[in-house]
Amino acid sequence: MDFGRRGLVLRRGRIAVRLPWRPVVVCAVLAALGAGTAVLALMTGSYALSPGQVLSALTGQETGFVREIVIEWRLPRVVAALVFGAALGVSGAVFQSLLRNPLADPGIMGFTQGSYSGALIVILVVNGSYTQLAGGALLGGMATAVAVYTLAYRRGVKGFRLIVVGIAASAMLDSLNTWLILKADLDQAMSAAAWGAGSLNGVSWNQVLVGGACIAVLLLPAGMLSRSLRQMQLGDDVAASQGVRVAPARLGLILVGVALTATVTAASGPILFVSLVAPQIARRLTRSAGITLVPAAFVGALLCLASDHLAQHVAPTPLPVGIITVVLGGGYLGYLLFTEARRRL
Repeated sequence: MDFGRRGLVLRRGRIAVRLPWRPVVVCAVLAALGAGTAVLALMTGSYALSPGQVLSALTGQETGFVREIVIEWRLPRVVAALVFGAALGVSGAVFQSLLRNPLADPGIMGFTQGSYSGALIVILVVNGSYTQLAGGALLGGMATAVAVYTLAYRRGVKGFRLIVVGIAASAMLDSLNTWLILKADLDQAMSAAAWGAGSLNGVSWNQVLVGGACIAVLLLPAGMLSRSLRQMQLGDDVAASQGVRVAPARLGLILVGVALTATVTAASGPILFVSLVAPQIARRLTRSAGITLVPAAFVGALLCLASDHLAQHVAPTPLPVGIITVVLGGGYLGYLLFTEARRRL
């Protein structure tokens, strides 16, 4: 490990990887903010705790009711927000880099709605367990991805065509999901509608561990394909000239991005707009030419955790985190339209 003017250099034998200073510093600051927000979330609630009580509970020194509150009630929600937010940030970064479009988002392109449709069928028809719910969300998202990819394929897949086909699929699946809820029994419909808003209320360690394990496994191929992703940001021809097999790499990245979104949807419902906003915030903070996966993951984790904390305390009753992220995402879209309009004047 060497410290140079241009960044941090990691060496292993003859292999050296240079990390620019700014992304490293940004990720460190985001990690510190995330840790502070996590402690704040563990402290606040109907039963307020001090920082000392939280730290004692986390280190095993506190027992009884305080430990129950921190470890069993609040900590699963905090960990879920961090892990699921990071997964959504990586998923959004994959699609926006792959398609070279800041509006490329799993929710806009129909993949989130496909995962929601698969989970809804399990909830309303099978009334299955969490494992069956996760399987239904994954199958729904993958089926949507295959359908969108096939319909957009014309001697290759172009980003604009894939987005347009995805928007059409999203509208159709929204209608299907609404129809499924309207045809269901009242209790099932209310439960499915509340879950469909995207909520971390009632999340358990079982969901966190299963979902976190799936996300950890999916992040491995995402990291392995990150070099190909950076090359494809320069265009398919440039990537092919650098030895990248463009079509298999694109298909693999799409499947990884959809699987990350489906895993989060299965555990907490569709948390919208995190995957849209996080990569763009990360790109502006790091001032990088393209979108990188690690800063997007840090921003997504912090954004989801902060949104969930607001959702718990901004109203008399806890709100689904998806309501807060939709508000933030709507503000981001308004900002994007405003800046694009000024650029064209």
